[in-house]
Amino acid sequence: MNLAVRLLYNCVLPVFFLLAAPAWLLKMFRRGGVDRRLFQRLGLFCDPVEYERVGVIYIHAVSVGEVRMALRLITRWLQHNPDERFVLAATTSTGFKLGENEAPEGVRVIYSPLDLPLILRGVFRRFEPVLIVLIDSELWPNLLHFGERRGIPVALVNARLSERSARRYERLRVVTAPLLGQLKVVCAQAAKHADSWGSIGFSDEALIVTGSLKYDLQGVEQPTERNEFREMIKAFGPGRPVVLAASTHAGEERLIAEAIRKVPGALPVILPRHAERRGAARADLEDAGFEVILRSNFIPPQSPESAVLLVDSTGELRDWTAHADVVVIGKSFLGRGGQNPVEAIAAGVPVICGPHMGNFEPLITDLRVEEAVESVRQTDLVMGLRAVLDSESRRRMMTKAATSVLDEHWGATDRIIDRLRKLTDS
Repeated sequence: MNLAVRLLYNCVLPVFFLLAAPAWLLKMFRRGGVDRRLFQRLGLFCDPVEYERVGVIYIHAVSVGEVRMALRLITRWLQHNPDERFVLAATTSTGFKLGENEAPEGVRVIYSPLDLPLILRGVFRRFEPVLIVLIDSELWPNLLHFGERRGIPVALVNARLSERSARRYERLRVVTAPLLGQLKVVCAQAAKHADSWGSIGFSDEALIVTGSLKYDLQGVEQPTERNEFREMIKAFGPGRPVVLAASTHAGEERLIAEAIRKVPGALPVILPRHAERRGAARADLEDAGFEVILRSNFIPPQSPESAVLLVDSTGELRDWTAHADVVVIGKSFLGRGGQNPVEAIAAGVPVICGPHMGNFEPLITDLRVEEAVESVRQTDLVMGLRAVLDSESRRRMMTKAATSVLDEHWGATDRIIDRLRKLTDS
């Protein structure tokens, strides 16, 4: 990025942060993430600098999905090189908590610093990174600039770039070309994404198709049933097929639950994307005539046939999936972009989704072509549920086909690590 653009960026960004701070802090408060460690975003740490491990691989992630991919990368890397040092920088409170709870021993988890020169300078001095790894197209101009100025290679992994985004980069080439030129390696999820990166000027030497961290099931712990969840489900009546609405967004809880109610015997289990929406989700469901049972304060339903289980917790989606007979993907009916279908596929559970799954291209297209998911419009959801639940052979066919599609990403984590290690060894 040229000097004039960077100066403008550094003048505008603090104003943006100040204006956005109240809403951001309120969101953090609702998610239980407000404590003194938030000052790490300003480069202020409680621990003396001499206690920190230096010469680290600095991995920048944002929220839960990116942090989970970063943890997979770190865990696998430590299996190859147990003495490697890592700092995992998460942006959101939910991502930070996940990192704290699940990071391997010795991995330093921090809140990602704001992308301002003074703050980044202090963070770089504290940890002295030898490699910066960005997860999933998180490009911050000052972070890239400091990496280049200090001779620290910067890599982008799990990269995706649609043709539409590539056209935008091309139109703003005078600004974006110097920014993107600071990336030493781009590990693309699929050939389609690599083609898009190549179209905006990346050389073949900088590009590698590795597959997706998110879809690589090698070494990943499979979803497992929990006795606690099993007993909750039993309270709604024996032998009922469980339809899990996974990572739903506003309005989808009611929409999906009403569709499930029209399938004889089916039990709606609704898991919103954000647990703090429990009040709004509960109100919508009650307005539709459901008896709402909260996972956080579970009591057996008085009228099981008209009840719905609302899972108002975080970090449990994977294991709830193991109890489902069908998973309906949220943010694909009323929202845009969809949510991740991979955990359901890993659990051997058939997937139903709406038309809006663009965040998971080209995976979702591959799944649709192979008839590995049931993709329906909002008005056809009841029909789709019945078609899948009424046919055991269809469910087997769908899960087998879906697993075959994911097999293309098997080993992606190791391929990414092999490429990144070349940067640290050079």
